[in-house]
Amino acid sequence: MVLCATCRQGVEGDLEDAPHWRCLNDAIWSPDPAVQVTAFRLLHRMPEAWATELLDIAYLEPDVLGWAEAGLADDLDVVHRDSNGVVLQRGDTVVLIKDLPVKGGGFTAKRGTAVRGISLVADNAAHIEGRVEGQRIVILTEFVKKQ
Repeated sequence: MVLCATCRQGVEGDLEDAPHWRCLNDAIWSPDPAVQVTAFRLLHRMPEAWATELLDIAYLEPDVLGWAEAGLADDLDVVHRDSNGVVLQRGDTVVLIKDLPVKGGGFTAKRGTAVRGISLVADNAAHIEGRVEGQRIVILTEFVKKQ
């Protein structure tokens, strides 16, 4: 697999030059499993919403997915828990337990709203991301319960 200097630097450590990583939109769909695994691992390390959304829709064969996940660092120090202390995982469905005004969204996410397919914020155990009324928002874990 041939990598440019920016990609090589990202694989070996730092993910800089965020616009460059849009190339992963195509790489994740490559027929080459090694390219898919590399793209998956890079996307998994990126905090941008577009990277999380791409991971949510990407399909990898089960053996390729196992290979990709085997190389990920375990984030044992960051555990996301709902208001009842139940551990949350990427892709879970949660329900809002309180009306939440959405800053910049111009609406209030109502109590009882189901948020499907959540994403976990890697460096903050108190935050998850999910789609409410078609907008991707950050939600505090203290205001959700796992369904």
